[in-house]
Amino acid sequence: MSRRTPALIAAAVLLPLALTACSSSDGDTTATGDKAAAKSDGFPYTVKNCGVTTTFKAPPKRVVTMNQHVTEIMLELDLAKSLVGTAYLDDQVLPKYGEDYASVPVIAKEYPSYEQVLATNPDFVYGGYGSAFTAGDGRSREALKKSGIESRLNTESCTKGDQPMDTLYEEIRQVGRTFGVTDRAEAWIKQAKADNAATAKKLAHLKPVPVFVYDSGDKTAFTAGGEGIGNELIERAGGTNVFADLDKPFGDASWENVVARKPEVIVIYDYGATTVEQKKKRLLDDPALADVPAIKNKRFAVMPLSDAVLGVRVPAAVDKLAAQLHPGATTP
Repeated sequence: MSRRTPALIAAAVLLPLALTACSSSDGDTTATGDKAAAKSDGFPYTVKNCGVTTTFKAPPKRVVTMNQHVTEIMLELDLAKSLVGTAYLDDQVLPKYGEDYASVPVIAKEYPSYEQVLATNPDFVYGGYGSAFTAGDGRSREALKKSGIESRLNTESCTKGDQPMDTLYEEIRQVGRTFGVTDRAEAWIKQAKADNAATAKKLAHLKPVPVFVYDSGDKTAFTAGGEGIGNELIERAGGTNVFADLDKPFGDASWENVVARKPEVIVIYDYGATTVEQKKKRLLDDPALADVPAIKNKRFAVMPLSDAVLGVRVPAAVDKLAAQLHPGATTP
């Protein structure tokens, strides 16, 4: 079962997850000269993450990441040396991160236990989904805080009603500030904006196509709703999400509604044990879907799940999806 189940997503939105300040004795006994140096480097830094305001006196030094998209944010910002552990890939990290990723201990294939996290002696844990901090698994932010470990939740799990691409820019900006690498973060944001503008220019003359995202599901379809980066990615790629009225990043939709909304393209999220071909077969073999235009015309697009969540892959993913939704029409 996907860890992005509706219950977990709801928990991610509703749970007041905290990013709290470092309270180690080392921070309290910093020499005056060191304090001046830290301040000149942008510290102390105060940030509000998921409703909680925190002041960092210095960058975290021993970090555990849980979920691929936040791991790749750290690697993109050249922070591999700060990582003492990582966990839970959806697919392969991008080739350009391969060497750095190989240098980081993988402490669990999926989510680590509380004890596995503690064994790395971290001072910071960065989670991608709310499920990274599930209280029932012992990894709640409160439990981590009691052990002197600070944390951050990727803000796609705790923001609503904004523009997700702007949320992505702010996520990169805040992580860059937290780790004292503002210049790297701002350089990435500048390039991302330029890439998004270039894709928009290529698509300006094209009519959007109706898109249904198939993540998983049998009795119901687990799909992309209207609140997450997945929805904005579709729109920026020249599509219209037929389930944009779902008031969350992911949610369940009935197959009857899939039929009624007549998607012309089905985007399949590629991850986990179920292959893309198995997902296609499930859709093509369902007689109830026979009259759906995308099924009749066998129009599918494929995206790795790690492309469709709030991380550094998004600008390139927009362009890749645009080429699948509008084949032959996006060449500059």
